[in-house]
Amino acid sequence: MLLFPGQGAQNVGMTADLAERFPAAQATLNRIDAALQAPLSRLMWHGPEDELTLTYNAQPAILAHSSAVLSVVQQRLGHVVAAAGHSLGEYSAWVATGALDAADAAKLVRRRGELMFQAGQQRPGAMAVVLGLDTIAVQAACREAQDRGVGAVVAANLNAPDQTVISGDRAAVTRAGELCQVAGAKRVLALKVSGAFHSPLMEPAVAGLREALSAAPFGEPAFPVVANATGDVVHARPEAIELLAAQLTAPVRWVASMRRLAELHPGARWLELGPGAVLTGLLKRIVPDAQCTALGTAAQLDAFLAA
Repeated sequence: MLLFPGQGAQNVGMTADLAERFPAAQATLNRIDAALQAPLSRLMWHGPEDELTLTYNAQPAILAHSSAVLSVVQQRLGHVVAAAGHSLGEYSAWVATGALDAADAAKLVRRRGELMFQAGQQRPGAMAVVLGLDTIAVQAACREAQDRGVGAVVAANLNAPDQTVISGDRAAVTRAGELCQVAGAKRVLALKVSGAFHSPLMEPAVAGLREALSAAPFGEPAFPVVANATGDVVHARPEAIELLAAQLTAPVRWVASMRRLAELHPGARWLELGPGAVLTGLLKRIVPDAQCTALGTAAQLDAFLAA
């Protein structure tokens, strides 16, 4: 099974070692630069960090990193049964299936990032991660905060049984965070984001994204992808397009997604392709007996290819 990280995994220097070590990775980055008509790889390697972290740069950068890794290991993967990606990573998962070309996907997620950034400017919001409190309690805190009339706030990323990201209007996120701490959360940490992702505040971006998805050369996948919006497998283009559009305002059901994959394919090998190893850590907390290998650096790829 293949896993692909989402926004937040970007860092200055990403893919530089891959490009130096593997011609296939360099070729993938070159194709994405050409498709975007911009030197994305230079921004990834040298920054500045504040420019790289802008939503419309971070999203194609992370997809480019995952696609570069994929280009190196693809011939060694054998039979892939399914894939999943966290938020933006769902697009990388569709690249892995062959339904989307990496260059086309990079243009698509740049547009996604632009639309999300614009929605965040139109109605500023906030996000915060709640640690050490179960999701049901977090959802209850969000409902109570909304009932008090301070704005919209929802449980946006259901990352692990004890890790949930909340998203919405700033005052509502602050209030919901306070209620989570009263309920026993260990920590509530504000996230540096340009908008309230996976919440109703992203609604202005949905129509534009659906239009971009419908226009993209999106083929049939070689294997299914688990959709964030439902936590279940998707096999065909029409459903994939609809759920990728819905994903903007729907929660990322990561716990349900991982449990669904583990249920469908017990004992399968898991690989995380892209920067960092956040999803590998989350998987161990969701499916404790799962074995996952993070592949994001040249050294990790050398070890994988030599095995």
